[in-house]
Amino acid sequence: MRPSQPSARKIRVLIVDDSLFMRAAIAKTLAAGPFEVVGQARNGREAVDQVVALGPDVVTMDFNMPEMNGAEAVRAIMQRRPTPVLMFSAHTRQGARETFEALAAGAVDFVTKPAGEVSADLSKIAVELTRKLTIAAASRPRAAAAPAASARRASLAGIGSTTMPGGLPRLCVIAVSTGGPAALSELVPALPGDSRFAVVIVQHMPAHFTAALAERLDAISQLTVREAAAGDRPTPGLALIAPGDRHVEFDERGAVVLTDGELVHGCRPAADVTMISAARVYGRRAIGVVMTGMGKDGAAGALAIKRADGKTLAQDQQSSVIFGMPKAAIEAGAIDEVAPLDELAARLRFL
Repeated sequence: MRPSQPSARKIRVLIVDDSLFMRAAIAKTLAAGPFEVVGQARNGREAVDQVVALGPDVVTMDFNMPEMNGAEAVRAIMQRRPTPVLMFSAHTRQGARETFEALAAGAVDFVTKPAGEVSADLSKIAVELTRKLTIAAASRPRAAAAPAASARRASLAGIGSTTMPGGLPRLCVIAVSTGGPAALSELVPALPGDSRFAVVIVQHMPAHFTAALAERLDAISQLTVREAAAGDRPTPGLALIAPGDRHVEFDERGAVVLTDGELVHGCRPAADVTMISAARVYGRRAIGVVMTGMGKDGAAGALAIKRADGKTLAQDQQSSVIFGMPKAAIEAGAIDEVAPLDELAARLRFL
């Protein structure tokens, strides 16, 4: 008779919510998965203390709590003991703003509560919660860096004309997913308002959340940042965010076309769709940047841009929360240059 094999180590979870009911509901939902609930906290201050004391693999974090809210707690955790945090958010416009604040502070990802702040039945999101907690537990969270705007913007000044022969501007398409809001909050403010290229960002997020992303980035950047709309013309000094649940493509004039085609890599928007379209329409004017994220979205798109004689760049492993997307693009032979997050803006000057 063979000795029984030791079971795989369970993922140690800290649950943070000011509602006793919600803490119990989350714990019950996790009981069926590969998790061990090692602690519970009623507010952000308790959460920080318990992260330091218990060393969990991952944290589920509410936003609206007394003493210290979710974003404040995430910021403190990243400073004291960087630990993956998954936000639990209400699916509202206000909930999206709050969630993005926490994501910009360093939270890895989020799950929306199915029925508002207090949700009686979490069965609808049990699979998503299990999947995202498992992914988050394997991530490399980092404290969000405050953009050194003046130094970086100064270094990018005077970088040349805004268009290439043929009238279309250069177009930089950024592919990003898990860990993206914090990374974009560092990259986009480092780009100057008089940049020589237009920007389109494809971040895997639902509609309410891409609007909040655009609002946040617009407030802290020299670029104008907003959600893309049908007919928009990418122009230097403007960054367009692909709206949640819509793919972004380009017509023969280079204008934005929004589509609701099939999911690609389980995503809509998908960066491959946008990059392949950019390669077709903008050709060698296109630039592809593949940043932190799970999966392989952006690899085929970056390869299409490279084959069209455009330029491509990827975020390095050390600065990526999850290296899946950049790694896939690098392994596909699609990337010209790999750089850490804090050098991406400067490297774009030379592409």
